[in-house]
Amino acid sequence: MDWWLGLGGLIAGLLIAVVTAPVGVSGAVFLLPIQLSVLAVPNPAVTPTNLLFNVVAGPGALWRHRRTGALRTPLTRRLVLGTLPGVVIGAVIRVFALPGPAVFRLLIAGLLLPLGLWLCVRTLRPVGDRPVAEPSARTVTGLAVAVGVIGGIYGIGGGSLTGPVLVGRGMPVSRVAPAALAATFATSIVGAATFALLSLTSSGDIAPDWYLGLACGLGGLIGGYLGARLQPHLPETALRLLLGGLAAIIGTLYAVQTLN
Repeated sequence: MDWWLGLGGLIAGLLIAVVTAPVGVSGAVFLLPIQLSVLAVPNPAVTPTNLLFNVVAGPGALWRHRRTGALRTPLTRRLVLGTLPGVVIGAVIRVFALPGPAVFRLLIAGLLLPLGLWLCVRTLRPVGDRPVAEPSARTVTGLAVAVGVIGGIYGIGGGSLTGPVLVGRGMPVSRVAPAALAATFATSIVGAATFALLSLTSSGDIAPDWYLGLACGLGGLIGGYLGARLQPHLPETALRLLLGGLAAIIGTLYAVQTLN
């Protein structure tokens, strides 16, 4: 493996995590297209490699949140316990039902495009002063399981999808972000281990690319810490619009690629 690929992965992980960590997103959702198109990680090894990134990068931001006590909440426990079984199911689906690159690109487009539009709409049209009932504990757990399945297929851990949905339902970012990052970290550990076990019984590139996963994760570890530390000083509206715009653009590009 060329050293410049590792350096490129480290820089990409760092820059992405600095921008995404303040709003509770690990950054893997944006790192995946870079792994596919620039770093040439094969399918379906790109998914466990992305999960490996989350495992290495996660403690950076979580360390900052732990010092403030933001991780000791019922929301964190529900998200973690809900997404753990979901990510195992998603990993199995990813290996045995969705191995083709065309289907995978279409899945990327189907996830990123609506996620980006959701973030942009919720940012431009906030709820305001209208009272919004927060989702019940059962709803949060059910959502966590469903997102865990999607996260296992897509390689993003799950928390980075749960966060935007809960914030859109009226929960404050300061409460959701630490819980979403904790869920992403926990499910990524389980997801990466599941892929490693499946690689022993299946043919093809299923095991993670350890070199690139660790390199990107090291960058994400540094970037996540910096992003969490900068969170109080960054304009939340601009960050959400940036995240939504990037997700929508990347999703559109992959949709066009698939159709062509």
